[in-house]
Amino acid sequence: MQQAEGIARTKTRSVYKGRAKVLTDEQLAQAQEWVDAGIPKAEVARRLGIGRTTLYSYLKQEK
Repeated sequence: MQQAEGIARTKTRSVYKGRAKVLTDEQLAQAQEWVDAGIPKAEVARRLGIGRTTLYSYLKQEK
């Protein structure tokens, strides 16, 4: 409970930003181009230096 309370307090002060993004908008656009070109998602994730699950999350948000 203490963590949730601390996060709630910092959000009211507009200090809490959450977790930093792993991919930039440009990297996400590049990843989408590679996926559309038929490159396997596992290979796209390797090229970007991220996990497949993270890539799937980003691509899901994109839609």
